[in-house]
Amino acid sequence: MNHVSHTGSYYAASANDKVQRSKLTEDITADICVVGSGFTGLSSALHLAEKGFKVVVVEGSRIGFGASGRNGGQLVNSYSRDMDFIERNYGKHVSTEMGQMAFEGSRIIKRLINDYDIKCDLRPGGVFAACNSKQLDEMAEKQKLWAKHGYHETELLSASDIQNHVGTERYVGGLLDKAGGHIHPLNLALGEAAAFEKLGGIIYEDSIVVDIVHGKKAVIKTDSGSVTADFVVVAGNAYLEGLLPKQQKQSMPCGTQIITTEVLPEAMQKQLLPTDVCVEDCNYLLDYFRLSGDGRLIYGGGTTYGAREPSKIESIIIPKMLKTFPQLKDVKIDYAWTGNFLLTLMRLPQFGRINDNVYYAQGYSGHGVTSTHLAGKVIADAITGQAERFDVFAGLPQYPFPGGRLFKTPYTAMGAWYYQMRDKLGI
Repeated sequence: MNHVSHTGSYYAASANDKVQRSKLTEDITADICVVGSGFTGLSSALHLAEKGFKVVVVEGSRIGFGASGRNGGQLVNSYSRDMDFIERNYGKHVSTEMGQMAFEGSRIIKRLINDYDIKCDLRPGGVFAACNSKQLDEMAEKQKLWAKHGYHETELLSASDIQNHVGTERYVGGLLDKAGGHIHPLNLALGEAAAFEKLGGIIYEDSIVVDIVHGKKAVIKTDSGSVTADFVVVAGNAYLEGLLPKQQKQSMPCGTQIITTEVLPEAMQKQLLPTDVCVEDCNYLLDYFRLSGDGRLIYGGGTTYGAREPSKIESIIIPKMLKTFPQLKDVKIDYAWTGNFLLTLMRLPQFGRINDNVYYAQGYSGHGVTSTHLAGKVIADAITGQAERFDVFAGLPQYPFPGGRLFKTPYTAMGAWYYQMRDKLGI
């Protein structure tokens, strides 16, 4: 068998399951075929298998190959745009309905970890760190907004309070989300895959989908086989090419970079992150970091538009890390990698149906770990006839980027530059 490799990340090196599943080489049938084995696909497949369906997953590379196995590993509640933005743009009803789902993704993850005994270094607590007083005021407003939608697991942190959680003087305060947290994302994906397989599900790796033939039953064609199914869930996100041409015009792959240090002495770990929470700052182009289960600092940030890979990841991220933790100047970097997430113009996920039996969800715009798990449950419910929540997401307008694919990269990069200047100036 040809072995399709993961990226050279810390997560891949410390994966609990390195066994590659078989390639699809025949024509088979299933109730439901899921395209993609990231979190959206795995959550959909697992929730559907729990309902008793015969589900097959086809993956073009490896389980968790894309953003699901490469991200910062942070359980961040809500969406990339919060409920105040949703209410202003889409009305109170949509905001209320999406607000009822905004904190469900992390609960789904914790339920799956508990029910299937998934070993993925789950740790509680996440901090939104404010770099200036304007951002701290925004965190106070976020706390009120989330409470308005029934969520009361937050604590506003002063400049002295935040140092109980983050060993730096960079931040003027922040917001602690006690029900947030962090995980080893690839091991979470692999654990969900194993749970799905225990329920009778089948996953084919190295099986690139080249076409979906629509009809009363859909035929999902790979490069060496096919699946005929009553329903299809397309969950390729930033690594999906050609299968959803219309939706592809309404989204753009963006890259983020991550480095991982050598294992740090225990005293240093306690100095950096005394309560072992994960942290993301409140800038538009944000930094995010946490400790791994074996005591390394995982630090990410930076964004490249149009899925370009930077030539030297360390040169982008190390200065950011040292600005936060100058005491790490002599620490060795063991891993550095990049990966793509999918950005939408409104920075809200895109859900939809094609011909009533092909479902898709994509474009979580940097808030994917929790939102993908919510998406999987909502899709599974919709396929079994409870479509109200799916339709809330599907009803959001999906806009193409101005100028189409040719111009969306420079336009988005210009927008990022504008927000970067706002971050620097604190306005």
